[in-house]
Amino acid sequence: MAITTNAICNSFKKELLEATHNFKNPGGNTFKLAMYGTPATLGKSTTSFTTGGQVSSPTGGYSSGGKALVNVGTSLATNTAITDFADLSFTGVTITARGALIYNDTATGDPAVAVLDFGGEKTASNGTFTIQFPAFTTSAAILRIA
Repeated sequence: MAITTNAICNSFKKELLEATHNFKNPGGNTFKLAMYGTPATLGKSTTSFTTGGQVSSPTGGYSSGGKALVNVGTSLATNTAITDFADLSFTGVTITARGALIYNDTATGDPAVAVLDFGGEKTASNGTFTIQFPAFTTSAAILRIA
């Protein structure tokens, strides 16, 4: 199996009820985004960050574990709670990635939050690889609870 679809991790849903994750900005947990290649197996059953299948960049712009995300905050509108992140760029990289994992770098065990499927391999060659997050709205934010 590979990265086949965008998914909120099942373990994350349970961990929300257990107060494992804090998206408050400022003062919440640190969330990171790690990128993975085609051989990675990620999906809704992913429970934590793993190095298996993670991309590498010989030009040095990507390191294991990925990069910290900037949380743009939380909001509640029209009965939907949302949180989102600012776009994230890896500069000076030569990589091919098939997807990514958002995980909580602050909580014990680096618990998984969501899997992002790029819909195919995306490549940067000695350049910038940017993850563009959707708008911070109730119909588009990366994490929505309705």
